[in-house]
Amino acid sequence: MRRADRLFRIVRVLRGSRLQTARMLAQKLEVSERTIYRDVRDLQISGMPIEGEPGVGYTLRRDLDLPPLMFTRDELTALVLGARLVRAWGGAASTAAADQALQRIEAVLPTELRDRLDAILMYAPGSRMPQVLRERLDVLHEACTDRRVLAFGYTREDGQNSEREVRPLALYFWSGVWTLAAWCELRKDFRTFRIDRMQNVRVLGREYVQKKGQRLEDYLRQVARQYPSEALHKSP
Repeated sequence: MRRADRLFRIVRVLRGSRLQTARMLAQKLEVSERTIYRDVRDLQISGMPIEGEPGVGYTLRRDLDLPPLMFTRDELTALVLGARLVRAWGGAASTAAADQALQRIEAVLPTELRDRLDAILMYAPGSRMPQVLRERLDVLHEACTDRRVLAFGYTREDGQNSEREVRPLALYFWSGVWTLAAWCELRKDFRTFRIDRMQNVRVLGREYVQKKGQRLEDYLRQVARQYPSEALHKSP
């Protein structure tokens, strides 16, 4: 956990509860008591009205009120639904980030808005997203952003297997299925790969250089010129 995140969580815990000892905070944040003592001291020096002392416990002065986040009902619904969709269908890192984001938002919402969170009855069950695919999604996304060549085995819908090396461009989510848009070195053309049909995904050491005709914008132009169903589900 980053230190900035840890400091925020300390404030949130103190704001939402009574006296907390360093041991209690250390257990909740999974750090040492010495780390808690240092963090609390730094928060107090920065002006945060935390009262208490080592060996006794800490609390946040009740007259503190963090600036409220104001959302309309529709904005709050969109935020919560978005986070629930990420938790259901996102990568492992994104899932954890969505949980943290919701906790941060809830911590600084006014009471009347906080009560509305439980009234948002829109859900996205994610039981169909295995952990192995969540972790693969993180690997693929990092390869896209770092422009690293990928190698993997791939099984087409007709059962044909092949080995591919591709230049990953972007990830797209279609009706419960994540796909990778890429420039395929084998086919010398753009291809879209379902991530659940990949095997033994490896990020190779070499970084690819974007070339005209092989970039994401070129892929999107190609998609726009064709029927989406043909462009996005072109047989690899």
